[in-house]
Amino acid sequence: MADPRAFISFDFDHNEDERILFVGQCKNEKTPINIQDWSSKSALPQSIWEAQIEEKIKKCNMLIVLVGKHMASANGVTKEIKMAIKNNIPVFGVYVGGANENSKLPEGLRRNRTIKWTWNGIAGAINQMMQEGKNLGVTRM
Repeated sequence: MADPRAFISFDFDHNEDERILFVGQCKNEKTPINIQDWSSKSALPQSIWEAQIEEKIKKCNMLIVLVGKHMASANGVTKEIKMAIKNNIPVFGVYVGGANENSKLPEGLRRNRTIKWTWNGIAGAINQMMQEGKNLGVTRM
């Protein structure tokens, strides 16, 4: 089976370093998961952003939200979550950058779907998202 395709949603202004670390660690052979990161690697003009991002999200198996401390100002993250939900793409979050269970979540991301950054926990969430995608009849491999 090919590696799951994940769109990594993050606060571009505050959590780019965490995205780089997260994706890089996913490629480490000692990490219990391996994903393809389909997120946008650069800022895009708003007129292009929505169409391109939704097309990328639609081609993914899941959307992983890196939840930082500044989620209240990350309007793009909220839009990406809405795009995923609209297209039946499973979503879960991972706390990064000092965020925790008391941090504000972006609209559409459920607290019981947001976990600490542990690789076994993330591997379990990815397996759950892949199963949910199968149950919804969503195949993107």
